[in-house]
Amino acid sequence: MAIKRALISVSDKTGIVEFAGELAKLGVELVSTGGTKTLLEQQGVPVIGISDVTGFPEILDGRVKTLHPAVHSGLLAIRDDAEHRKVMEELGLGYIDLVIVNLYPFAETIAKPDVEYADAVENIDIGGPTMLRSAAKNHAFVSVVVDAADYETVLAEVREGSDTTLETRKRLAAKVFRHTAAYDSLISEYLSAQTGEEFPERYTVTYEKVQDLRYGENPHQKAAFYRKPLAGAGSIATAEQLHGKELSYNNINDANAALQIVKEFTEPAVVAVKHMNPCGVGIGSTVKEAYEKAYAADPTSIFGGIVAANRPVDGETAKLLHEIFLEIVIAPDYTPEALEILQAKKNIRLLKLGNIAGAERKALPMVTSVEGGMLVQDSDVHAIAESDLKVVTDRQPTEEELKQLLFAWKVVKHVKSNAIILVADDMTVGVGAGQMNRVGAAKIAIEQAADKAKGSVLASDAFFPMSDTLEIAAAAGITAIIQPGGSIRDEDSIKVANEKGIAMVVTGVRHFKH
Repeated sequence: MAIKRALISVSDKTGIVEFAGELAKLGVELVSTGGTKTLLEQQGVPVIGISDVTGFPEILDGRVKTLHPAVHSGLLAIRDDAEHRKVMEELGLGYIDLVIVNLYPFAETIAKPDVEYADAVENIDIGGPTMLRSAAKNHAFVSVVVDAADYETVLAEVREGSDTTLETRKRLAAKVFRHTAAYDSLISEYLSAQTGEEFPERYTVTYEKVQDLRYGENPHQKAAFYRKPLAGAGSIATAEQLHGKELSYNNINDANAALQIVKEFTEPAVVAVKHMNPCGVGIGSTVKEAYEKAYAADPTSIFGGIVAANRPVDGETAKLLHEIFLEIVIAPDYTPEALEILQAKKNIRLLKLGNIAGAERKALPMVTSVEGGMLVQDSDVHAIAESDLKVVTDRQPTEEELKQLLFAWKVVKHVKSNAIILVADDMTVGVGAGQMNRVGAAKIAIEQAADKAKGSVLASDAFFPMSDTLEIAAAAGITAIIQPGGSIRDEDSIKVANEKGIAMVVTGVRHFKH
């Protein structure tokens, strides 16, 4: 068979004039619609209108033009079926061998901050997906192109054999159904949000591939990185990489963990992360001071880690970062001097994210895979203020202790449960993460803090079902504690805290993280 007639209707006109022109030179009759037809005519590409095929005008402001039997019979007819050929001949219908279609820019429309609902709905394509699906279903005979990246492949095969190969048509058809599925998913997501459907009876999401990864968590696991089509600024998915090797699966996970923590702070803050947990967090009057505290929190674990700052990195800070091996540095920006210093290291990844200090944080859906299904929940963006705290002990925390407790609470919510954080002097001094019991987490944090535990404050991601953690904390010289409260045995812990002179506040909110 040979490609003799092509139907072209594209919103994204990248490369279409050149592609259509080459098809015309190969003797392919071109049929087009609306703005695409006008563009091709202006560029001297021979083309006929869709109304010449259907015998029916484009109507309703172009809403109805290709939804016609003359179009879809030409796409869906089975060419080696005698009955189909007979019907086509009796009705005087022609075949369409190639479809080049991309869809109304729905994603670009709803990405506008001031988009009107009616404008979004008007940009839901109907005829385009219908033609694509018809052509893709009949890919045994019809070629269908939805991506300009495939133009050259189609041209090369038509030049060589007057038609595309069945293998290519299968591949193009699969891409079409991925494309229309993603398009419909974005529409359903938008409309569901407009009607307040948080967890509908069917949950569909779509992502676009950013890159293939060398491997997953381990070398024997395959992996790729995807992002949501409308991923917001200030995320790893939209970060600009200024320098260094490609990000790995573990790099991306760790970088995201660091970013989520540093977003908690409005003052200059630096977070160091290793294996999804913070090994050091510091705040200060400058980014340099904040980094010095994050580094001092755990000079051993930060080696080979990820560092995130919520202020631009300057030259003085870059000199300190340059002194140790780091996988990634994340920041809103870098001064020219900082870039020159950091780029001297060939492999360090430098990510630029724009303004990430104190930006409004919205609860977005988080999807976690389980075998045979998935879990969906809102992201944990809950924040507390000093006025939200309830003091449950005889001793009131001092003003400085309250400051450190609020700092510790911002960090502990991002540490794997069971989690205990010790904080002093605007920096973490001990991190106990991911333990099967809270006492174990406390022991790890206190051991790491060593002498710095004395006079520090403690944050726990969940309540104390027993008083044993309080007793360990008191023995280490911890002076104040922040925890959710809510255990049926809260009084046991409060009693110990009173006996030891520890101030304790409860938040009424827990921060489990698994």
